[in-house]
Amino acid sequence: MERKVGSSTTVTSKEVKASLEKAHTLTSEEEKVLRLRHGAGTSSKSAPLPRAAGNNEELGDELLLIEMQLMKAMRERTGQTKSASKPKVATAASATKDKIVRALRKKK
Repeated sequence: MERKVGSSTTVTSKEVKASLEKAHTLTSEEEKVLRLRHGAGTSSKSAPLPRAAGNNEELGDELLLIEMQLMKAMRERTGQTKSASKPKVATAASATKDKIVRALRKKK
């Protein structure tokens, strides 16, 4: 297969963007490559992401439950709570106190 040299066909980013909005046969990886190659952004920065469950409500509920469990576990791990009224402030005094307490526990 020979490469065509001097082809007068030029594809603009607007054309690529318009055709990607209509195309439903591309994988996400292929779409990403085309957007990066031609500099075509997404249609809207505030557009919602496509749902993995599609129209399946049962699967959507299951995915929502998993997401809620993961968020709860992440908050517990990082020490975040739902109400951000009292932010944790680590002071030098509490760090020093913790260091002293650890040293005294080692002596026992």
